[in-house]
Parts: sequence; C-alpha cells; structure tokens
Amino acid sequence: MRTTNPFADDAPTDLEDRAFVERARAGDREALEELVRHHQGWIYNIALRMVFYPQDAEDATQEILLKAVTSLSSFEGRSSFRTWLYRIVVNHVLNMKRGRAEQAVISFSAYGQAIADTPDLDPPDPGIASPEVRLLVDEAMISCTSGMLLCLDREQRLTYILGQIFGVTDTVAAEVLEITCENFRQRMARARRDLRNFMNDKCGLVNRANPCRCAKKTRGFIQAGYVDPENLLFARDHISQVREAVPKAFETIKSLDDQCADIFRGHPFYKPPDLAQRLRQLVESPHLRRATDPP
Repeated sequence: MRTTNPFADDAPTDLEDRAFVERARAGDREALEELVRHHQGWIYNIALRMVFYPQDAEDATQEILLKAVTSLSSFEGRSSFRTWLYRIVVNHVLNMKRGRAEQAVISFSAYGQAIADTPDLDPPDPGIASPEVRLLVDEAMISCTSGMLLCLDREQRLTYILGQIFGVTDTVAAEVLEITCENFRQRMARARRDLRNFMNDKCGLVNRANPCRCAKKTRGFIQAGYVDPENLLFARDHISQVREAVPKAFETIKSLDDQCADIFRGHPFYKPPDLAQRLRQLVESPHLRRATDPP
C-alpha cells in the first residue's frame, strides 16, 4: 500500500498525479487505476474516522472515487490535483447521510454515561498477556476512542482528523477545506478543547486518576455488543500506525492536547480494499467512459 502522505507540504505526489490524469483522460485505464491506488488508502482512512464502521467507510470511499473519476475531465490544473481531489472528499464526508454510528452517538455527555454504565470486569481471560486477549483489549480501546471522535460535529471531526491525527498544516488544510487558516485554527482549537475535556475527565489512557481502563471494560463491551470477538472491526488489521504513515519528529509529549492526539495517532493506518479493481468494470461502462474521456 502506498503510504506517501499526499498532505505533506513537500509531497512528491502532484506531478505524478498530473501525469496519470493526462494519461487517464487519453484513455489509459491502467493510469486511472494507479491514480486510484495512490489515494484510496488516505480517503479510506479519513472516511473510517468519520463514519466508524469499516463497511460504511468502504462504501463512502467508493462513492468518492466514482465522483472523482466521473469528474476527471473537469480538472483544469488551476490547483494541485491533491486540492481538487480532497475537496471532493471533504464535500462528500461533510454532506453524506448520517450513518448508523453517528445516529447512535449523541453527545459527549451521553457517550460518557454509556461508558460509565459499562461495568468494570476482569479481562476476558485470566491470561491477559495472551495475543488473543490483547487483540480484544486493543479492539475495545480503538472502538471506544473512535467513538469519541463521533461526539464532535462533522466539521470539528474532519478538522481534528486532518490537523491532529494526520498532521496536515493549516495552510494545506485551509486550502482543501476552502476556509481561511485562521478559521481552521479556530475549529481545531474547539475540537481539541472538547476532546481534551472529555478524555481528561473520563479516559484512563490520558489521565491516570480516571478509573476507566480498557482491559477492565473489554468484557463489558463484549456483553453490551460493542465488541464482537468473532468479527473484530479494528484490531485485526494492524498494517501500520498513523504515526508511521505520517512521519514527523515527535518531541516529548508535554501538553494534554498532545497526549490525546497521540492516542489517535497510535491507531492503525488501515489497508483499504483494492477499489481500483472494482472500479475498472464501472469505468468501462459506456456512461463512465464518456464521463472520463476528454471533451
């Protein structure tokens, strides 16, 4: 999977992408598939953090890529391809129908109460060091902290994903979101504040004084149906971590905001399904062929 960060200030992706766009518009389907593969992982990982469920993220990613493919002839090169493509991503994830996870998570207050109502129990197996149990505890941790993101409204959530988790600079993020750098920083500050206040008050990963511990909640999450040992949503695909896909020089974590963000940067950077293969048949249809061919 390609992990070159397309959001990096010095990302080498744009010249390559422009070349693929030109070839794709000339009818080169292999170039079109390669263009999809360049970006599907990043789109999928953004979508997953917006909608929670991997299947919903896969559906959203396919819809976004179809929008991009069918609009490829409209790319005029006035901006970078990155900006053009991820504006499509932004518009889609901000305006799509509310998913099942968003409907279930109402507010930080309700989410905190649901966690508090989950009993503290012994780990699923006395051998807490076993790989299987660690996988279940990882699933509980990733599921719980991913749910915290859903307590943010969509604009705050996307801002936090881009700025805090993927390390996108305010200049690049503002360009993609079509807002000012100041507006982006203000959204980021609100998102950080809301997550910080909640996690500092509830989460033992951030504040050791809090009684909530992932291992103690895992059995309760299983009993409540939040974690399905037979169908792990998150912990089974530890391909890499976000901090590996978005390399940066990490200084000593000093602030509470940094502690919160580092938990999310430790989440897996998930390998997406290879949608290029799936899109090939759709692209070969007469309707999409007309849409992607040059005018």
